[in-house]
Amino acid sequence: MISWGVLAGILFSEDLMETKWFGDLSTFVSINTVAFVTLAVIKTLPKAYLSDWIDRRDRRTETRSIHPDGD
Repeated sequence: MISWGVLAGILFSEDLMETKWFGDLSTFVSINTVAFVTLAVIKTLPKAYLSDWIDRRDRRTETRSIHPDGD
């Protein structure tokens, strides 16, 4: 017997959910969801710059400012 939910389009029948294309579609949707959640988390984190992690050797040891006592 077909339930009211299937007729209203709210629920899928078992026959439809066991087809290959429905499994492929649900796999695509799940991978897409994980990808967008990852992108959203990355966007909320502060930016990381490579220069913060690696100290470069070509930095000046003396200041070249017009204020010699500056940083």
